[in-house]
Amino acid sequence: MDFNAYAIVIEDNPVSEHGYRVLCESSKNVGNGFAINRFDAITADQSITFLAHHSIRWNWPWESSQVDIQTGLHKVPYQTSNRAARIACFASHYSLWIRCLADDKPILILEHDAVFTRKFDLQLLNPMKAQIIGINDPRGATRKSALYHQMIQSDIREIQPVPRIDKQEIAQGLAGNSAYIITPKAAEKVIQDVDTYGAWPNDAIICYQINPHLRVTRTYYTAVQGLRSTTTL
Repeated sequence: MDFNAYAIVIEDNPVSEHGYRVLCESSKNVGNGFAINRFDAITADQSITFLAHHSIRWNWPWESSQVDIQTGLHKVPYQTSNRAARIACFASHYSLWIRCLADDKPILILEHDAVFTRKFDLQLLNPMKAQIIGINDPRGATRKSALYHQMIQSDIREIQPVPRIDKQEIAQGLAGNSAYIITPKAAEKVIQDVDTYGAWPNDAIICYQINPHLRVTRTYYTAVQGLRSTTTL
């Protein structure tokens, strides 16, 4: 399958730069034959200008839960000490969704704290039966991660719908969005969803409730390094 891989890296941030080096080394160690292209992240001090430039409205609460009228989903605030950093994380993923359209081929989006644990099986995803596929071990990467992992492993399908660990009204998707494949068709839809619903944290806007073709692999190809968060703290 022809695709490109991109890693989101915060330039000159010691945690992010270190994570990126570990990620690239791990990819070589497991025998991946593709390059991981560096994508310099949108930074916190660029985030508000980025939203304005793309005519995007941030539409996720910071302090108290809200019900989204259009979807019926309950929008629960994320733990965030630096709001601009949270917006910047969304903006970086959004930029790569745009890049996916420009590449006109699927892309693998990796956050700097991802690490490969096994060789990525390209044939498994060729042809892609889903439009967004998470490949990350959920343990330590999302809330209720043990349950998330258990539900994936109890399903014998190699590519399967994301497990539903919360009530229907809670936006829920991939395990932290630290490693996923997205197709141009899916990228176009997610961008349209942002136009419709406003900007949400990237792992909330890509949720099964508004992305019916969201999938995960039973075999995990990446895990998280356990680095200090650049958005929560």
